Amino acid sequence: MRLIAVDGPSGSGKSTWAAALAGRLGAALVPTDHFATWDDPVSWWPRLVSGVLDPLWAGRPARYRRVDWSHGWPRPGAEVTFAVPEVLVLEGVSAARRSIADRLDEAVWVEHPDPAGRLERAVARDGERSRAHLVRWQSFERGWFAVDGTRARADRVVTVD
Repeated sequence: MRLIAVDGPSGSGKSTWAAALAGRLGAALVPTDHFATWDDPVSWWPRLVSGVLDPLWAGRPARYRRVDWSHGWPRPGAEVTFAVPEVLVLEGVSAARRSIADRLDEAVWVEHPDPAGRLERAVARDGERSRAHLVRWQSFERGWFAVDGTRARADRVVTVD
């Protein structure tokens, strides 16, 4: 299985870009939004590893319970199960984290040229009542990316308007 991680800050366009990539490649797509919550931006990672990556690397189907964001607030969602794909696109903040860098076939960094524009794009997507959460989230992710060095390790940088 080939593993492609599409990472970058919120509101940068990575979800749309990754969905298009997965469609072109006929790849399975797992968004980190299936795991993250406002209060748990990145420490859910062991759930993704145990439910998705470890089973797929061992040749077994992935199985996890996704977070449902359909009402604007995270809550337990449906169980997701899928067989080992030829290509898996892992998309979202921290998808290309340092801890799996050596297992990635490609790390893609997606960015938007205007940080204020990213916030407005994210609010347009998630609703005005999410603004305060998104401001905190974007502050957190700036620190995360600085410490993790994600952009510097990317194989490809994509700028989305």
